[in-house]
Amino acid sequence: MKKAERVLIIDALNMFIRNYIVDPSLSIGGHPIGGVKGFMKSLQKTVREVKPDQIIICWDGKGGSRRRKQSNKNYKEGRAPIRLNRNIKNLTENEEVQNKHWQQIRIIEYLNHLPVVQFRIEGLEADDVIGHICRMPEYREKEKVILSMDKDFIQLVDEKTVLMRPIAKEVLNRTKILEQYNIHPNNFAIARAIAGDKSDNIDGIKGAGLPTIAKRFPFLKEEKSYYTSDIVEFCEDLDKQLMIHKRILDNEKMILDNYKIMQLYAPAISPQASSSIREKLDIQERFFNKTGLLQLFMEDGVAEFNWADLYSCCKRICFKASNQNF
Repeated sequence: MKKAERVLIIDALNMFIRNYIVDPSLSIGGHPIGGVKGFMKSLQKTVREVKPDQIIICWDGKGGSRRRKQSNKNYKEGRAPIRLNRNIKNLTENEEVQNKHWQQIRIIEYLNHLPVVQFRIEGLEADDVIGHICRMPEYREKEKVILSMDKDFIQLVDEKTVLMRPIAKEVLNRTKILEQYNIHPNNFAIARAIAGDKSDNIDGIKGAGLPTIAKRFPFLKEEKSYYTSDIVEFCEDLDKQLMIHKRILDNEKMILDNYKIMQLYAPAISPQASSSIREKLDIQERFFNKTGLLQLFMEDGVAEFNWADLYSCCKRICFKASNQNF
């Protein structure tokens, strides 16, 4: 039996921020380079563990939050500034912003030398692109590993998809999610719509955390998909309503609006964007410019790190891609 192709899908900004915060490395010129170095080291560690046949990198596009902000003006507002995990501060606030932006661009330059597919689509967040790819017919039977700390991706987990959360050191499949949350991935978005999401400044029902939701709505652990109307109907039919049920009935519109923002089962992607994604994924040629990558490593002072596992993975992806073309 032919082994299913394994695809690694990376929430790029999420991975960058994790490393940017904790890695104090400086470039040869004395500028912070930790986000870049940490990103590449995390990439190498992940490919060593996952052994992917294809790597997809998804960035937030320009104006990616616009649609969600139109639905909820508070979306991602009021976020606390990023606090670096170090005492030394050698840049002004403005210089820090510029350096952070430069490091993200630099990572994209690094990745352009690797046999990966990168997406940064205007008007779309990485979540939308990842959700769309996971639902594409040609990817349904492939093994998919989503790399991100974002719990929103739990809703995409199925028999062929797992969520790898590196800081938590956990890989969530469908069984583990049911054991941990008593909520099926198919119903995780509606549960989160009720609970809200503080990290994105999305208000939820007061007192309705995920454990409470799982307890009061036990049917959410079923594989069947439930929606706002089902939750409301369940609350209305109860002979004895608790406070959570009353609050849900009083805030039906808020829950529905939250669900539209948070669900990734059917992302709002234009036909043009969908076509662009498919065309880029259909390209069979995969190139690895080791010389170009090494040049960037040397320019930034990170060439001394052992990148053998990353090189090996890139060569394997290129070899497999070239064989598929014959």
